[in-house]
Amino acid sequence: MKTINPTTEKVLASYQFLSNKEFDEKLTKSQKVFKEWSEKSIKERVSYLTPLKKALEKFREEAAKSITQEMGKPIIQAHAEIKKCGLLCDYLAENAEKYLSPISIKSNFSRSSIVYSPKGIVFGIMPWNFPFWQAFRFAVPAMMAGNSILLKHAPNTFGTSEWIETCFTKAGLPKHIYQNLMISEKSAERVIASPLVQGVSFTGSTRGGRQVASLAGQYMKKGVFELGGSDAYVIMEDADLENAAEKLVTSRMLNNGQSCVAAKRMIVLKSIKKDFIDLVIEKMKTYSIGDPLVTSTSLGPLAREDLKIGLENQVKKSLRKGAKVLFSGTVSKNQEGFYYPATVLGAVQPGQPAYDEELFGPVLSIIEAKNEKAAFAIANDSMYGLGSGIFSRDTQKAWDLGAKYLNSGMVFINDFVKSTPELPFGGEKQSGVGRELGSFGLHEFANIKTVVLGAV
Repeated sequence: MKTINPTTEKVLASYQFLSNKEFDEKLTKSQKVFKEWSEKSIKERVSYLTPLKKALEKFREEAAKSITQEMGKPIIQAHAEIKKCGLLCDYLAENAEKYLSPISIKSNFSRSSIVYSPKGIVFGIMPWNFPFWQAFRFAVPAMMAGNSILLKHAPNTFGTSEWIETCFTKAGLPKHIYQNLMISEKSAERVIASPLVQGVSFTGSTRGGRQVASLAGQYMKKGVFELGGSDAYVIMEDADLENAAEKLVTSRMLNNGQSCVAAKRMIVLKSIKKDFIDLVIEKMKTYSIGDPLVTSTSLGPLAREDLKIGLENQVKKSLRKGAKVLFSGTVSKNQEGFYYPATVLGAVQPGQPAYDEELFGPVLSIIEAKNEKAAFAIANDSMYGLGSGIFSRDTQKAWDLGAKYLNSGMVFINDFVKSTPELPFGGEKQSGVGRELGSFGLHEFANIKTVVLGAV
């Protein structure tokens, strides 16, 4: 298996997939350390979080460079991603013991409680677009709940996955509590099928999530699935258009447009559409293609060549079905790397990939709505339901409308959807099942056990 630098198109490194024997050894070690780790108090587990944050900081330069070289993220954003993992450590250090402690329940029995107990080995399958953050936001809460972790990273970020394991090791956590599995996609079933593995967490495409969810169901394993998204934002007539354009372009272009919660569909009422489009184009023009290792670069390459080709095909198909290019940056014909220009599409309608599908890259779709009611209908007219938002000066009205009518796991008012350690993260419909982060993330891979003392 080779990793390719998407900026230079050159091979970075070669890796060998684990043999069945090597996998069995890792599984045995994971089960052994689970038994020891699960017997530690929550306070003891939490004590490792501060050293883990220090390890993140110690290796941040090398790890950030690995991220950028393997998947093309601008280096400043790679540093920010690793720092965010440290914020998660801080949050859990302060709150994990509270959220995982037993809860007394009033009942007809003499005594009744809910106790959170560990499940065992939890298997994570993580994507390449936020290779540190997505691994941490799954693994660290699951570990604090008392589980051990096996993690299969995306093959194009295998080098970064080694830095993640290094951070856990150097933080002094028990050996083998977190282990990389350098295996192929086909080998994932072998992991899920193991009777020692008690849960599966998958972040990635909806198609991949369906396949993994099917296996998890077949083998009766608890699963959390954070899948694709085509986040819609309703820009109301009274919105601060400058603020809306600034935040939504920032969201769309983050990580070179490769984010499941990026602002992808902008739904604008006709009366303000022209002004909004002008502001969006003005801001999209500021994103210029460059080497992502240079701190001034705002737009790096897509992570793989097949992703670039797929996005090109989606845009071409949308144009054939009536969409219009309102703005497009330029990429030199001689440009090395898997670059795609910043693009704004208008006249977006049902039946076009720009309306119906997730576009994973720096392409923003603008959809006209005839009125407020139609705008919310368009926002919900999607198989996805990860995040959504509203921009309006009437914040109470926007809050009420978002809470009641937008069909998504997260709704942001006058801001774009983002993940933070304290708030639950996840979607509905084809965007997934379960939640990460917040108190909910700590409970997903815990056995929620009812303990009762009968009446005497």
